[in-house]
Amino acid sequence: MALRNINWKKYAPLLWMLMFPVLGWMYAATNNVEGQEVYRLITKVDEAIPFIQIFALPYSIWIFYIYVCLIYFFKKDPNVYYRSLMTYAICALLCYLIYSVFQTTVDRPVVVGNGIVSDVMRYIYNRDQPYNCFPSIHCFSSYMVMRAIWTSSFRNKWNIILITGMSSTIIMSTLFVKQHVIMDALAGIFMVEVVVAVIILFERRFKLSRARQKSTFEA
Repeated sequence: MALRNINWKKYAPLLWMLMFPVLGWMYAATNNVEGQEVYRLITKVDEAIPFIQIFALPYSIWIFYIYVCLIYFFKKDPNVYYRSLMTYAICALLCYLIYSVFQTTVDRPVVVGNGIVSDVMRYIYNRDQPYNCFPSIHCFSSYMVMRAIWTSSFRNKWNIILITGMSSTIIMSTLFVKQHVIMDALAGIFMVEVVVAVIILFERRFKLSRARQKSTFEA
């Protein structure tokens, strides 16, 4: 009975999240180096960062975390949800374009030991080829939701602490599990800032255009 009372049309916009499997397929299609030169962006600082397997856990739940944040945004303010979806889609497509012409890699250490953490670490390495690193999708998307909560109308102490803390942990995890280097993370963050700025600019121009049309019509 309770399910019948739910206004399903209200939640229809969440279907836009079905774009994630499509983007995932595009990622897989670019995750190879056939006929490409591969570059390494590792620095002395990256070499000094230790390999810490426990960070495989936050790294592995990344996409589920992004889903939860987007659903939370939709519930609180659909405009934040739509802007985040658009930001993700544009940034992901830009990443795929970069991967197709500028492929980078990160040298992976040998995973030792037995147990859940080591098994998760091996799963991550086996599932994903060591390419498609610059910019980092993990980093840009984690920064995206963090930035979104910072600028939202529904921000408060607790959601800022939770989302900032989790996003920061995931960004750091990409370095500690040796899936990315610092340049990958910085490029992802920079890309979000540029894309969000462009989206906001277009939103303002669209609103201004609508206001002018309304004013002309009423006159």
